[in-house]
Amino acid sequence: MEQALVFNLQKFSIHDGAGIRTDVFFQGCNLRCGWCSNPESQPMEPLPGEKATAYTVPALVAELVKDKPFYDESGGGVTLTGGEALLHPDFVLALCEALHHEGIPVAIETAACVNEDVFARVLAAVDFAYIDLKHYDDAKHRAGTGVGNALILRNIAYALESKTPVVLRIPVIPGFNDSEVDFLGFVNVLKELGAKEVQLLPFHQLGESKYKRLQLQYAYDGQKQMQDGDVSAFADALEHAGIQVQIGG
Repeated sequence: MEQALVFNLQKFSIHDGAGIRTDVFFQGCNLRCGWCSNPESQPMEPLPGEKATAYTVPALVAELVKDKPFYDESGGGVTLTGGEALLHPDFVLALCEALHHEGIPVAIETAACVNEDVFARVLAAVDFAYIDLKHYDDAKHRAGTGVGNALILRNIAYALESKTPVVLRIPVIPGFNDSEVDFLGFVNVLKELGAKEVQLLPFHQLGESKYKRLQLQYAYDGQKQMQDGDVSAFADALEHAGIQVQIGG
């Protein structure tokens, strides 16, 4: 029976979707964002000293269904994240089917950097999707994350035309995508994509201690954490272009 590695189950989450949720953090990611708050999730296998649990779909559903009364009462559900959940497409598809059978809604949080067929199949299986867009420029996206953005933009365009509700997210990173030039660049790309709303996620330092513990180099060591007000000019530029903005997720 197929298994997938999960490095964290975060219960009673109030982020990444409506209501009370359980966030399922899958092991493995194909991006290498310098600001990643879960660096332990990037390799497909856990780093030395780190732990991940190999779940079958029935075993994971049995754990997730324990909190169904809280999902039902609050309008919540399960959010698949990581790492990158879409690196486990067959498992995720089976998990979505099993959770829906239990009456549990499923959201996904993804960077959308996977084969278009895989992306389309999983998108059709979830109830809601958050998609990160790290940078509008292909070369700068590659410099900051290790991959270009052409495939991501194609998948975003597809998602925005699909029947699945989608919200784009932009992690606002100091010195990477937070200048006035960047504001205009994002406005142009978002308008081309037909995006009507976006979430701006101000840079935070929640992962800083993990880099020290794992003895990994951290590109943003000592960088001041952003507050909501620090992205207000970005929000204004987007709203002026007719794009609805929420600060924070």
